[in-house]
Amino acid sequence: MWPWDRVLEGARRQLDHYISLEPKVLKGRDPEAIHDIRVASRRLQQMLDLIYPPPGPSKIQKIRRTIRRSRRALSEVRNCDVLLERARRILARKRASRRAVWSTFRDYVAERRERSFRKASRQLSKLHLSAAYLRLQASLALPIASAGQRDAFGEKANLQQRMAQSLRETWSALDGCVKQAHEMPDAASLHAVRIAAKKVRYLMEVIHALDVPGSGDAVASLRRLQRHLGDWHDLEVLDEMLLRMVAQPGFLTERLELAMDVQRLVLRNRKSKLAYVEQFLHTTSGSEEWLELEVWVRTYLASNDAPAGVEESQSPALAPSRG
Repeated sequence: MWPWDRVLEGARRQLDHYISLEPKVLKGRDPEAIHDIRVASRRLQQMLDLIYPPPGPSKIQKIRRTIRRSRRALSEVRNCDVLLERARRILARKRASRRAVWSTFRDYVAERRERSFRKASRQLSKLHLSAAYLRLQASLALPIASAGQRDAFGEKANLQQRMAQSLRETWSALDGCVKQAHEMPDAASLHAVRIAAKKVRYLMEVIHALDVPGSGDAVASLRRLQRHLGDWHDLEVLDEMLLRMVAQPGFLTERLELAMDVQRLVLRNRKSKLAYVEQFLHTTSGSEEWLELEVWVRTYLASNDAPAGVEESQSPALAPSRG
């Protein structure tokens, strides 16, 4: 299979996976489906950015926005699912500390989850994902070029240059976010690293699917970074939700002792978050794994990038009619 064909086929599979999750999501009771459709949306978006470099055709821009909005609509629902699972896991222990806090918190998050899901369902219905699916499916079905125009080496070079340019942009963004986080490791900068790392990882997954040497290790490194920052993020969301619960009208006056227990839990979580931040700073500041990742990226860019000043041509499938 030709290189571009493999990329387009991967995008079509990801699109099918994304839309197949919508019915499961709308049933509302499957946390994994909600998680999976958000991940699928990010993967699909990154593949679209590779196939149709931004800004791209107007109809692709519109589909991108639809995909992004579907993910954001489910953001709080996903956060609630993670928190509910944590609360249930802790309450399942025979000797769970602060049982009253976690029991109250579980009920609060469950109610908030119901409200968030109803709102998300309304938003998803307005996005008309099935229509967006059909439009994107039609665009991705366009042939790369006629058989007589195909040139294996030319097509391969075109794809490599496109991937190199995309990797340069996403890696530069990640590198900038990491440096900013080292200067000021606050919640906003760490969250920016999380998002930037996802974009690089999902692009590298496409590169890995094309059997590029060393890409598997690069993907694994970014996955570990994501998992680490994901654990930090879970605690950050937990603290925010605990404080929202305490901030409810009448909570302090009616449940003062419980509120004090919540405060102690938040303070303990902050120590755990600080440990995660310190580990992140160590991991991205001269560790052997991070240096190996940087070397792999530089090597890939040096061997696959387009010569300076050379503009690559767009094939028909990558430049569908605007509208």
